[in-house]
Amino acid sequence: MKALVFTNKEKLSYQSVPSPIPKEEEELIKVNATGICGSDMHAYHGHDERRLPPLILGHEISGVIEKSKENVVINPLVTCGECYECQNGIEHLCQTRGLIGMSKPTERHGGFAEYVSVPKKNLHYTNNADLISKLALTEPTAVSYHAIQLTIQHSIRSLNKSKILIIGGGAIGLLAGLILNNMGIENYTIIDTNKKRLNVCKKAANCETELPDSKKIKDNNYDIIIDAVGLEKTRHQSITCVKQGGLIIHIGLSQPSGNFNFRKATLQEIVFVGTYCYTDDDFKNSLNLIQNNNLGNLSWLDFRSLKDGDKAFKEIHDGSTASPKIILLP
Repeated sequence: MKALVFTNKEKLSYQSVPSPIPKEEEELIKVNATGICGSDMHAYHGHDERRLPPLILGHEISGVIEKSKENVVINPLVTCGECYECQNGIEHLCQTRGLIGMSKPTERHGGFAEYVSVPKKNLHYTNNADLISKLALTEPTAVSYHAIQLTIQHSIRSLNKSKILIIGGGAIGLLAGLILNNMGIENYTIIDTNKKRLNVCKKAANCETELPDSKKIKDNNYDIIIDAVGLEKTRHQSITCVKQGGLIIHIGLSQPSGNFNFRKATLQEIVFVGTYCYTDDDFKNSLNLIQNNNLGNLSWLDFRSLKDGDKAFKEIHDGSTASPKIILLP
């Protein structure tokens, strides 16, 4: 089969590789579409010790079961099913959690290929064959959906009475906004350094958009901050802009450490919540949101051929693409 293989830092090679052989309790999936995630970019930049070359990346996958020809979307989180977390509905915090398209804790090649082998329990079935390529967006939608659920859980104010700032106009930030729209929440602003991407977000979500250094983005002004970037400077903007008693939801993984104003966080009782993925129920709900057209027409998605995947990664790297999400098609 053909696959886009991560071979070295900022190096991807479209090449022939052996097709995966499903293990017991796995299915062979003919890939229809796989989205490029920010974590794939972290690996591409050599910043992810869990994704080591040579490796086929990609975990935002939709496709067809080779044997039965049924349409499926893949939940890429691989959990043990036996630990406390798995037994209590928080399986996304499984003690041995793995992910398709990752080297550690177990090497599992991902979806930037014609075929991928995955556990049967990770498959979500769909009858929407016409939407199957767009359903590759289910996984990042689940990330944003889970983040919004945490926002509801931890905010001292209801969402419709909160002023919300979303940092980052990539897929996670935009999807958070679209999920808020579906809930009837419109009092939020998306900021990003990429003007082209901001234009896409404004059109897709019909929301306020600004550059991070805009004078309209004021300090101590927001009840809820959703940081969908995760850089030291975005965490700095989060703690600077959040109000007393406010909430910071930190989704981004771009930079693992850095300075942070813990004095303000302590004196003003700022709640900081980190979130990385989602439960299986979050995944099901996200799949339904897309299938029911609750997130709009998704015309902002950018579909590319898998063989041109290296170019797509380079465009994301240099910021020349306007799309919040590029999806590769074998």
